[in-house]
Amino acid sequence: MKVLMINGSPHVDGNTYTALHEMQHIFEKEGVETELLHIGAQAVRSCIACGACADKGRCVFDDIVNEAAPKFEACDGLVVGSPVYYASANATLVAFLTRLFYSTHFDKTMKVGACVVAARRGGLSATFDELNKFFTISGMPVASGQYWNSVHGRAAGEAAQDAEGLQSMRTLARNMTFLMKSIALGRETYGLPEREPFERTNFIR
Repeated sequence: MKVLMINGSPHVDGNTYTALHEMQHIFEKEGVETELLHIGAQAVRSCIACGACADKGRCVFDDIVNEAAPKFEACDGLVVGSPVYYASANATLVAFLTRLFYSTHFDKTMKVGACVVAARRGGLSATFDELNKFFTISGMPVASGQYWNSVHGRAAGEAAQDAEGLQSMRTLARNMTFLMKSIALGRETYGLPEREPFERTNFIR
C-alpha cells in the first residue's frame, strides 16, 4: 500500500503539515508507505483548456504536475491538505489538482481519496467540500474520519494543541488504511466494478 500526500500550504511546517504528519505516523504503523509533496509555495499556473493533454498524455506545462502524475498513478490513496483562504483552498493547490486530474488519463477508479483542511476559525467545511469534488468526479471512494477532517490553528504549530483535530487525523488514517486494504482484497476476489461507455450529454448543442 502506498499513499501520496499533497501539502497545499505555502508553509512547509505549518498547521496543514501538522495534520498530514499526524496521519503519516498511523500509516507507518499500519505498514503503508507515504510520500509527501509540498506544492503550496511553487509557481503552478492554472489550466488553460488547450486540450493538448489529450494527445500528449501529459500537461503541456512541464512542472510539478507532470512530476506528480506517475506518483499519483502508482499510489493506492491520495491525501490532499490545504489551509483555508476565504473559505476556499489555496489557489495554487486548486490549480495543481485541476491540471493533475484533467491531464492524467489513467483509471483512478477505486483509488482512495481524503482531504484535510486547516484554519484559524471558519471556512473549513466549505474547503473540505471543494477538495472532495476532485475525488468523486473520478470514481475515487472518499475516506471518512470521525468528523470533518480539519484542524484549528493560526500560527505555525498551533494545530498541535487541537486534540480533537489530531484525533480526527489519526482516525482518518486508520479508516483510509482499512478501506485501501479492503479494496485490494475485493479487487482480487471480485474484480473492479463494470464500467459502461461514457454517455456525454451536452445541455446546449
